[in-house]
Amino acid sequence: MNKLILLRHGQSQWNQKNRFTGWKDVDLSSKGILEAKNSGRIIKEKNIKIDKIYSSNLKRANNTAVIAMKEAEYNHLFDGEKLIMIKNDSLNERDYGELTGLNKLETANKFGKDQVHIWRRSFDINPPGGESLKDVVNRVEPYFNEIIKKDLLENKNILVAAHGNSLRALFFILNFYDIKSISQAEIPTGKPFVIEYEKEKIINKYYL
Repeated sequence: MNKLILLRHGQSQWNQKNRFTGWKDVDLSSKGILEAKNSGRIIKEKNIKIDKIYSSNLKRANNTAVIAMKEAEYNHLFDGEKLIMIKNDSLNERDYGELTGLNKLETANKFGKDQVHIWRRSFDINPPGGESLKDVVNRVEPYFNEIIKKDLLENKNILVAAHGNSLRALFFILNFYDIKSISQAEIPTGKPFVIEYEKEKIINKYYL
């Protein structure tokens, strides 16, 4: 049996300020650093071996992986002080376009709560100049199927450190949700989600 561990980055500095972050490369908040450490501690306590790490090109996800693996003391994943991981912008957060950097409450007051909810939670409606969740699925799916899945088929334990919407896209790709229910998927920061495979089939899934 092998595992795919999905880890949303710890709270970022803009999560803390309730701002749309998207592709803006902001770092973790102090709370986010603690969340990353805690995720590494839990992974170590559960004795979950990790063979390979994938991440987005954004430092809040990269640094979450680094902090977590240092806390887990998984030295086999480091080359000196550098964590060995494969970065790709296919795993980046959803691009919020013109909403990037705006406070979510102020945006709701400006455009209307219902309109902002549609931009945030619909499957295929784009915010101005940005991506819909469907767009995120369309870039995550080929990367997962062509790259990450190969490692899973070789019975490796894989950690993916990414973002709320790129992980929601993976939940959709893995058929945990459909178009109607994906809007209900809430992925907490800094909390590992484990998917267990046996003979290439998913047999269990749970948060640590």
